[in-house]
Amino acid sequence: MRFRTAPWTLGLAVMGGLGVAAFLSGIWLQLFWLRLASKAVPLLCLTVWLWPPRDRYTRWIAAGLTLSLVGDLVLEAREDLFLLALGAFLLAHVAYVAAYLTASRTPRWILGVPILVSGAGIWWFLRPGLGSLALPVGVYVAVICTMIWRATALVGTEGLARREQWAALMGALCFGLSDTLLAFRMFVHPIEGMSYAIILLYWAGQLGIALSAVPSTVPNNERGVAQPSFRQAT
Repeated sequence: MRFRTAPWTLGLAVMGGLGVAAFLSGIWLQLFWLRLASKAVPLLCLTVWLWPPRDRYTRWIAAGLTLSLVGDLVLEAREDLFLLALGAFLLAHVAYVAAYLTASRTPRWILGVPILVSGAGIWWFLRPGLGSLALPVGVYVAVICTMIWRATALVGTEGLARREQWAALMGALCFGLSDTLLAFRMFVHPIEGMSYAIILLYWAGQLGIALSAVPSTVPNNERGVAQPSFRQAT
C-alpha cells in the first residue's frame, strides 16, 4: 500500500498535527501521560508516509525515523535512561549519514571543518556540566556533526532534486539546533519555555529529513527520456 497518495498524505498530516498539538498541550498542562501518549505520533506518521521505502536512501531515512521514535519514547518515559535514548538517536544519525552517502560520497572537507569546530566548541562549553557523560555526549556530538556535514555535502549533488537537497540540509540543521538547546537545558541552565522550541525544531528537522526521501515530481523531457537519478529501487 502506498501512503504517499494525496488522501493518505492529508490524513497523516492531520494525525501528525494532532499529535503535535497534544504534546504541546501536555507540556503546558504538565500532563506526563499526555506527553508520553502523543510524543511518538508525528514521527510515526512520517515513517508510515515513507512506506514502503522504494530505494536505499528511503530505507535508511525510514530506519533513522524509527530509531528516533524509540529514542523519543525512552527519553520521555524515563529520564534516567538517558544513555539508552542517546544511543538510539546516535544510531538514527548513523542511518541518516548512510542515506546521504548513497547520494554523494564526495568528501567536501572544507564544509566539514567549520561544522566539526562548532561541535567541538559546543561540547567544550557543555563539558563542566557533563560529568561522567562527557565521553558519550562527545561521541554523539561527533556523529551529529558528521550527519550535518554529509547533509551539507548533498547540496549541488546530481541526481537529487534541489528541493530534496535543501530539505535534507535544513532538516539536519534544525535537528542539530534542537539537540544543542536540549543539551543546554539539561547540562547548563533550563530556561522557561525552551521545551517548546526544542521539540518544534526537532520535529521540523525530522520533517525536512523525511521530505528529502520523497522524490520531486519532474516531468520527462520532450523526447520522453527519463531524467537520470541515483535513486533506483534496489
